[in-house]
Amino acid sequence: MDRADRALLEALQADSSRSIAELAALVNLSSSACHRRIRALEEQGLILGYAARVDARRLGLSMEVFVEITLTSQSREAMERFERAVGDFDDILECHLMSGAADYQLRVAASDLDHYDRIHRDCLARLPGVSSMRTSFALRRIKRFEGYSVP
Repeated sequence: MDRADRALLEALQADSSRSIAELAALVNLSSSACHRRIRALEEQGLILGYAARVDARRLGLSMEVFVEITLTSQSREAMERFERAVGDFDDILECHLMSGAADYQLRVAASDLDHYDRIHRDCLARLPGVSSMRTSFALRRIKRFEGYSVP
């Protein structure tokens, strides 16, 4: 990866809706060279896809919730069963296998406490092999993820 590739990755993370011509001008390439480089970055798996960043609050999802999950067993089968089940619930936005006290950390968004209670009852409580759950509510987001720093 050279300087132009890095600049393209940063520009696309900032705003992937820009036209090829705009991106090319931004990184000092011709449109055709810019297009070729973007395709190469996609083929290499550096660019996984494109998506819109949506304001959760404007969707009515004003609560961001983090749930630490500890399983009854850390066997391969128990972990695979849990991970498959997580994929079945759209209310679980992210799931990370963790080191430390908890086995997993989930991120969930809810409109209010009643909505989170429904997610807890209909989704989280149905996850297999859970020994304990510890829930934390974000009070305020300080910094939003805007993309990776490209070294």
